[in-house]
Amino acid sequence: MADTPLDVGDIAPDFTLKDQNGVDVTLSSLRGQKNVLIVFYPFAFSGICTGELHEIRDDLGSFVDDDVQVLTISCDPMFSLRGWADLEGYFFPLLSDFWPHGEVARAYGVFHEPGGMPTRGTFLIDTDGVIRWTLTNPPGEHRDFNGYRAALAELRAQA
Repeated sequence: MADTPLDVGDIAPDFTLKDQNGVDVTLSSLRGQKNVLIVFYPFAFSGICTGELHEIRDDLGSFVDDDVQVLTISCDPMFSLRGWADLEGYFFPLLSDFWPHGEVARAYGVFHEPGGMPTRGTFLIDTDGVIRWTLTNPPGEHRDFNGYRAALAELRAQA
């Protein structure tokens, strides 16, 4: 498990987590098909996290299309994520890293031990499973998705 966040050029650790509907989502199942943006966030129903996921929801075409898929991850239980998704109209995968608690966040080096939650780790993974862009913000600091958009445009230009 990583002690510091993974970086550009690292192979993204594979995982299988349940989404808000109880469906298993496996990162490697997207390999060779789509680039993947993984967005770790501390807690469902919290202010900054809601704002960030609204940004994804309100500009979904930048995050989900024929060659990119967004996967959001927190340590909240699946049922909490379902309630939040229903309330806020999130129609993209909200994955539960609830048990073993924070195992995937730890593998990516973004688990905040004192808070028992992920930091705001963001990873753009190409179709080969290699991290091509990353950003990590502390729990109370809103992330800027503009860097993601630029990195995705560059990745698409290289294809």
